[in-house]
Amino acid sequence: MSDPSRDDRDRESTGGGAGDVGDENRAPSDDVDSGTGVGDRDDPGRDRRDDSTQVASEERRRKIPIFSAIIAIIGAWVALSVIAIYDVSQAAFWNNVLVGAAVVVAAGYNYYRVSNDMPISVGVSGLIALLGVWLIIAPALFEMPAGLGLTESPFWSTLGSGLLIAALAGYNAYDAREARSVATDSTRA
Repeated sequence: MSDPSRDDRDRESTGGGAGDVGDENRAPSDDVDSGTGVGDRDDPGRDRRDDSTQVASEERRRKIPIFSAIIAIIGAWVALSVIAIYDVSQAAFWNNVLVGAAVVVAAGYNYYRVSNDMPISVGVSGLIALLGVWLIIAPALFEMPAGLGLTESPFWSTLGSGLLIAALAGYNAYDAREARSVATDSTRA
């Protein structure tokens, strides 16, 4: 049996001591984990964070929370515009309220996930993009009035909001998938 408190242990198996050669070249910050996973430890093949934290860190670096917040704001506009500003049919009213509320909740969920170091849900982002595509089609289906001024045109407001939601959520889903592949590929290398 060996005594773990003995000083004659093999220095290679314990990582060396304070007087090892090369310690004078190391900075005090070399032992600190920066959270990026790049160059933090002497062992580059092992990242101590789990996969979901790596993905969330990569997504945070790419500013995905901002896109989710913008999508939620646009969804709120879709829902609130038919309540406060536009005069539309009953079917168009409930369409915009329900779809806008669903976009707000789903985008808020993705914002919450990324803000709490969890990976963004690619499926939820895809659902938001599909809701955006629906908002592009819905003004024509529900025959919303297409006036010239902003206060007279629920058609153009809903169509433009749908375009923005579909584009931003589609990019969000693509970028989240890309971030996930970057984070998981770096752990295999």
